[in-house]
Amino acid sequence: QVQLVESGGGLVQPGGSLRLTCAASGTNFSINPMSMGWYRQAPGKQRELIAAITSGGNSNYGDSAKGRFTISRDNTKNTVYLQMNSLKPEDTAVYYCNADWFRNDPWDWGQGTLVIVSS
Repeated sequence: QVQLVESGGGLVQPGGSLRLTCAASGTNFSINPMSMGWYRQAPGKQRELIAAITSGGNSNYGDSAKGRFTISRDNTKNTVYLQMNSLKPEDTAVYYCNADWFRNDPWDWGQGTLVIVSS
């Protein structure tokens, strides 16, 4: 069973930055062969995939993240990161990581980390 723990969220002013971290763990588990993704779910909206990274390090982004967010991974630490810059109030959401659901079935979701962008 895979466990996902997201951290790094918080309250930030518009224009600010945050770095989110996702630690994945499980018995004999490695993210190494997996495409991973960061998702977010804003109040009253469906969860959406905003950034994904393949096992080889190729990344792609949804329109909302393009040019402002950067996804990266450290396979040795079973960790995925999301650097978020130039944050906007509309980025306010709970952020989750999981397998890229376009390539693999997602695991059980973690608790997510809340990001609030407000002055």
